[in-house]
Amino acid sequence: MATEIKVPTLGESVTEATVGEWLKQPGDAVAVDEPIASLETDKVAVDVPSPVAGVLASHAVAVGDTVEVGALIATVDEGATGAATKGEEPARAQQQREDGEAKRQESAPADASSVTMSPAVRRAVLEHGVDPTTIKGTGKDGRLTKEDVLAAAKAKSDPAPTQKSEAAPAPAAAAPSGSRGTERVKMTRMRQTIAKRLKGAQENAALLTTFNDVDMSAVMEARNKYKDLFAKKHDIRLGFMGFFAKASCLALKDVPAVNAYIEGDEIVYHDYVDISVAVSAPNGLVVPVIRDADKKGFAQIEKDIADFGARAKEGTLTMEDMSGGTFTISNGGVFGSLMSTPIINPPQSAVLGLHRIEDRPVVVDGEIVIRPMMYIALSYDHRLIDGREAVTALKIIKEAIEDPTRMLIDL
Repeated sequence: MATEIKVPTLGESVTEATVGEWLKQPGDAVAVDEPIASLETDKVAVDVPSPVAGVLASHAVAVGDTVEVGALIATVDEGATGAATKGEEPARAQQQREDGEAKRQESAPADASSVTMSPAVRRAVLEHGVDPTTIKGTGKDGRLTKEDVLAAAKAKSDPAPTQKSEAAPAPAAAAPSGSRGTERVKMTRMRQTIAKRLKGAQENAALLTTFNDVDMSAVMEARNKYKDLFAKKHDIRLGFMGFFAKASCLALKDVPAVNAYIEGDEIVYHDYVDISVAVSAPNGLVVPVIRDADKKGFAQIEKDIADFGARAKEGTLTMEDMSGGTFTISNGGVFGSLMSTPIINPPQSAVLGLHRIEDRPVVVDGEIVIRPMMYIALSYDHRLIDGREAVTALKIIKEAIEDPTRMLIDL
């Protein structure tokens, strides 16, 4: 009995997606709830599970196709693995899978499109210029991993020396002098959406950025003093983001406009703080949300951030994880940025940009001293937030970081 696999509900206001990759090929055995395909939406990659156990019969769409919610994408011959016990496949399913694999190997062209690759692996293949069809995968079901690609690239750049007794091969024809190559790669749906949203933010908002610098001495001293006890008690590392999240909550409470946004001809204010945290994922930047950050302690905020980071790399963040948010923090310092002008995350009206910490000479009590300093930036929508409010909010954040006690006594 053939069971149809259709595009599941993808989230509020999301009506279509792009087929990112097939995780199962015709002839492969599938278990109940086992992912058979990965779909790319505007924000996340979504796995499509099989509702039944059996053998994948056919694909109804190809990688790169745009599909709507409810559209047919594959069929599964139900029951082919229904009798499987202790991880063993029945003879029919095993035979079908082997036959399907043999057919694929006979007919598959020797190019990257015949190899199932995750976005991170695909990017590594393009960056290092290796042929994925020549690499033996060490991942699940023989799939390529990023480490496989890097190892192949290293082997390619460091070929084994030939024996002196061997005849030297004829030299390859030299590339034409001045030859320059180009390559066109279709943008992922997520990258297209990022481009549209950022361009839309520039066109629709009156963007302005105010800067300040922060002496990180107090925070660094607190971390060094309590990091071991904190990790032992909460089973999580004490990082800088927790301090900036709590400092931002103080600023947003004192300057409500920074935690608001414009909707039509109205201003929507929030009596809670949901902080979007910019996280790097294989397909681009994503912004999962720390709900009720103003009500959470340092430990829970750090746990939320660590969880988001891990799931972003795995590609398991959901639409719900990234919906909403009243304010954003983006830490370019982890990549070495000294200063930047971050762009707001619509419909939000402000974003805090963090940067790298470096020792710089500063004047303290009339003397020049060396302190660990960080530039911070607040980009904001000037339609809603006045310069005085933006500067005030950033100054509150600066003061809270330089004197963390303020965060404990709500100053």
